[in-house]
Amino acid sequence: MPFRLEPERTFRHALAAAAEAGNGAQIGLWVCSGSPLVAEIMAGSGAQWLLIDTEHSPNSLESVLAQLHAVHGYDVLPMVRLPWNDVVLIKQYLDLGAQNLLIPMVNDAEQARAAVAAVRYPPHGVRGVGSALARAARWNRIPDYLARADETISLTVQIETGEAVANVEEILAVDGVDGIFIGPSDLAASMGLLGQQEHPEVRSAVERCLDAARTAGKPAGVNAFVEATARHYIERGARFVLVGADVAILARSSEELASRFATPSGESTDDGGRPASY
Repeated sequence: MPFRLEPERTFRHALAAAAEAGNGAQIGLWVCSGSPLVAEIMAGSGAQWLLIDTEHSPNSLESVLAQLHAVHGYDVLPMVRLPWNDVVLIKQYLDLGAQNLLIPMVNDAEQARAAVAAVRYPPHGVRGVGSALARAARWNRIPDYLARADETISLTVQIETGEAVANVEEILAVDGVDGIFIGPSDLAASMGLLGQQEHPEVRSAVERCLDAARTAGKPAGVNAFVEATARHYIERGARFVLVGADVAILARSSEELASRFATPSGESTDDGGRPASY
């Protein structure tokens, strides 16, 4: 007899359970390297969720699938950020088994409704039907997958422009949008403040979105690599926060380690700060 499988919990379910239990914000890390090995290392870090990025990272359907395999079995939830709000891409990533999707650059309710339609089968959406061929349904080993697909998917849309901030209440009101995620970097750029994620106007825009989500009764998350900023947004109601990225951690940590062993001339030193002799 073939295996019969049940769907795994989604990010939506995890956030709801954390809120019911009175737990704090869910802390996450970016996975941008495209490496399944690095993804697995990050999965064992103690973070509660991972964002596998395909928008700004060297990832494809095949590499994302390998990373989903690598982190499976760890006590961490993977979310996949797509490169664009595109019905074909959404279909493909859903079919390969990405259950938790983050859709970038959603600026208004119409674009949010398009994302919702892309993750739902007809008559409620436009997702193409290929479950017998797809890992999403475990090749039809999840009983009644077509009827139950909605419970296996969590959809988060990204607020990262001034236009999106202005429309955030309408975006949050769209049925099927499970939460919003705020990207301060692109938001700052759209406000004419490129590279100034900590600018008071940017922080104010982020806080407006957090407040709107709380009023709407939906979770909001934010990207914040500065610890004080991350803690501030958590205090303001952020339910999930990304606090670092694999490539950034590797870059900064390797630089710091190398700098401890280098003199101004580039020579290695012994414990007394003198050039080492070999």
